[in-house]
Amino acid sequence: MRNQKDISLIIKETLSTRSHTPVQDQNSSCIHAAVLIPLFRGDDGEHRILFTQRTDRVEHHKGQISFPGGAVDKEDGTFEETALREAFEEIGLLSEDVTILGRIDDTLTVVSNFIIHPFVGLIPHPYDFRINPEEVKRIIEVPFEVFFINRSTDKMIDIEHKGVTYKSLNYLYNGEVIWGATARIMKNFVKIIGERLDLPEKKE
Repeated sequence: MRNQKDISLIIKETLSTRSHTPVQDQNSSCIHAAVLIPLFRGDDGEHRILFTQRTDRVEHHKGQISFPGGAVDKEDGTFEETALREAFEEIGLLSEDVTILGRIDDTLTVVSNFIIHPFVGLIPHPYDFRINPEEVKRIIEVPFEVFFINRSTDKMIDIEHKGVTYKSLNYLYNGEVIWGATARIMKNFVKIIGERLDLPEKKE
């Protein structure tokens, strides 16, 4: 990739010059939710994406790797406010510590019928995260470069989760499987900014 110092600036510039693509809720039958895609620069200078693994006590997407986020509350003024509120509730990330770099395209979940509104945010590192044990089992950090080196394709593969087999896009890192809506959000993110970055060659 280009110099790591340039990545957050490139992301902000790229997202500021495009309009996100919304998912239309024509019958008002979907649940609207927002997520934060937290980006940070590690001690090694490499940019990483922060994910959470959900507990088995949450209502939806039990045990899955996801972004901090959740359903819109009536008190939320904007989808961005939802993403920041949920990030605080789930991992203790203060909204004033997040620099929003922009918004990417909406995603529709296949089974649970959520329209997800994703926002990319630059966060400090290190950070004193405070995990909500009811919602989050653990935090997972994945090098941003993984999503370029192992770029997902449109080929669907079988993912077994909680005794049910799904066909899904996926990314693999150190034994972790990122799939479902989270994988599709990352695929969209990579597609949007990929032309602005010097990408490593894809590994087959």
